Amino acid sequence: MLKFQPPGFGHKVIYTSLGAIVYYTQTNAPWAIADTKNLPPLLFLHNFGGGASAYEWSKVYPAFASNYQILAPDLIGWGESAHPVRDYQIRDYLTTIAEFIIQTCQQPVTVVASSLTAAFVIRLAINQPNLFQRLFLVSPSGFDDYGQGAGRRLPLSVINTPLLDDFIYILGAKNEIAVRNFLQGFLFAKSQRVSQEMVEAYLTSAQQPNAKFAALAFLRGDLYFDLSLYIQQLTTPTVIFWGEKAQFTNIKLGQRLANSNKNAIQHFQAIADAGILPHLEVPEIIIGLLQRYL
Repeated sequence: MLKFQPPGFGHKVIYTSLGAIVYYTQTNAPWAIADTKNLPPLLFLHNFGGGASAYEWSKVYPAFASNYQILAPDLIGWGESAHPVRDYQIRDYLTTIAEFIIQTCQQPVTVVASSLTAAFVIRLAINQPNLFQRLFLVSPSGFDDYGQGAGRRLPLSVINTPLLDDFIYILGAKNEIAVRNFLQGFLFAKSQRVSQEMVEAYLTSAQQPNAKFAALAFLRGDLYFDLSLYIQQLTTPTVIFWGEKAQFTNIKLGQRLANSNKNAIQHFQAIADAGILPHLEVPEIIIGLLQRYL
């Protein structure tokens, strides 16, 4: 996945209780590497779904590399990080994200995260508020908010059938046509914004050994929860961005979640003509908004 990183970014590794997490940060010119550790940390966390990885934020974080120590990990089970063979649960991600922050950040961190991962960050910030300074969240959703299952699209009996789950993953995530169709049909508002590089980055991540285990846990709904049961407890200052054309997680859902905690959630910004990944679809808009609020 390193070949998909912007100029000046390389990878480093830390070890968590579930294995190695690979993360991307400034390692070469044009960034002043000697000063990086003195810069405040800015952590970018990617969404879930077949082929997900830190690449998702790679069009945004170079804009902040002069003023922040950029940290963009591949989460456990995704990208180039460890892919333990297991039935992934919510606690796996709450634990390993916290371990990552503790090992890489010497001070409370500002987090930029999307979708289900953003919802995990909300739960972490409630339980360990000392780790966080501010949150910038794109379409945060537990995918079962207010009891409305948003993401499950295949019967559980099909996903849990031995060999058939392999077939589903190969058919849905490990070939170029399926990946392009997934990006164009479900994640982006405008299909022409999907580039060949994006397709190749998602395909490369999906083809990592044992990548199916985290992807199928997501598809089965093992990682879903009702974010509305937690969000009112959030105290960390938060800004939410939401693509107006996001599928699965409608913008009305986002406004309802945001309105349930106006003390912590300081701004809710709709992004016109964008789907669930505006930071990949219209990165210049997200860069501008982050610069405004940071």
